[in-house]
Amino acid sequence: MMFRFTLPIMGGLLALTGADMPASAQRFQRGEDQQDARKAMLDGQVMPFSVIKRRVEREMDEATYVGVAPPPREGIYRMQFLRKDGKVVWVDVDGKTGNIIARTR
Repeated sequence: MMFRFTLPIMGGLLALTGADMPASAQRFQRGEDQQDARKAMLDGQVMPFSVIKRRVEREMDEATYVGVAPPPREGIYRMQFLRKDGKVVWVDVDGKTGNIIARTR
């Protein structure tokens, strides 16, 4: 019986905590970062992400692409790959050239 009352209360508390998100998280949720990234691509400041992703995947051998850490900072994308041995590899890519500039081992 207590569970039936606790669940709605917990749901309400979780909903209220979303209002206290940092401004950067709220900005990302509104899609402004995606709009900024698209504008940078259209202005020629960065390559299309699909081109960058294909280029880096070719260099990552047998590692599987997992995702990209949002948002790209100053034209640098941080991409995550998973190797067959279970190790995570982070790759920093220059968005302008598509070149790998850093990689964890």
